[in-house]
Amino acid sequence: MRFASITAAFALLLAGASALEKPLDIEVTHPVECSRKTKRGDKVEVHYRGTLAKDGTEFDASYNRGTPLSFHVGKGQVIKGWDEGLLDMCPGEKRKLTIQPEMGYGAKGMGPIPANSVLIFETELVGIAGVKKDEL
Repeated sequence: MRFASITAAFALLLAGASALEKPLDIEVTHPVECSRKTKRGDKVEVHYRGTLAKDGTEFDASYNRGTPLSFHVGKGQVIKGWDEGLLDMCPGEKRKLTIQPEMGYGAKGMGPIPANSVLIFETELVGIAGVKKDEL
């Protein structure tokens, strides 16, 4: 019986480890209902706070500037973790994106972000350009 409990515990540990190694983990922290969600090609405005997973150091935040970032989602204008992690999102929704290096800046790093860093972004979709409130 003891062997079975050890085996079950080991299986849970392995499942947890593989979940942490997903290239992108999306956690909806503030869900919002809408009929028109983001899709590839939409011009969006997103507030965000970016931190390093290893120690929580903040490396950038649009909140500090008071202006959301504007870009076309799914078009390669931002890191892949954002292009994938911000799809099917409603205005007002908040998500926490945990992005492994292969969907972030990889082995090259960028500015204050060291090479091979796991990134955590707290994101908030402010709006989708051209989509009226009654369409949401």
